[in-house]
Amino acid sequence: MTVLYENGFIKDDMKKRKNQLEELIALCAKLRSQDGCMWDREQTHESLISCLEEEAGEVADAIRNKDTENLKEELGDLLYQVVFHSQLASERGDFDLRDVIEGICEKLIRRHPHVFSDTKVNSIEDILKNWSRIKKEEKKKT
Repeated sequence: MTVLYENGFIKDDMKKRKNQLEELIALCAKLRSQDGCMWDREQTHESLISCLEEEAGEVADAIRNKDTENLKEELGDLLYQVVFHSQLASERGDFDLRDVIEGICEKLIRRHPHVFSDTKVNSIEDILKNWSRIKKEEKKKT
């Protein structure tokens, strides 16, 4: 039996995850629509700062408390903040969640040359030095 993988996921599992993400994006867009929720429609990046901070804090608390069930829920809430902010940006024509995902994927690949290219490392210290060097190079370009 052959199992097909793509980007580290079993292909069928990737389709399921993609569909779930698309569902979350659609749910957010619906909440922001005229047929959606008045509160959601009124939100801005700025008005959501306290929600973002609260959700990040609740994730940290769940980790500190070793509460995996709560961690799962709070990570979902934090993920929704990312989706919500991406939806706001998409409505303004700035970027969308796909752009956010593409950006973080490119950054992770760039900052892990010991995994995705031929850079050799012998320790975590080497990895951290490379990470720092690459990050500095990125900052110079902006």
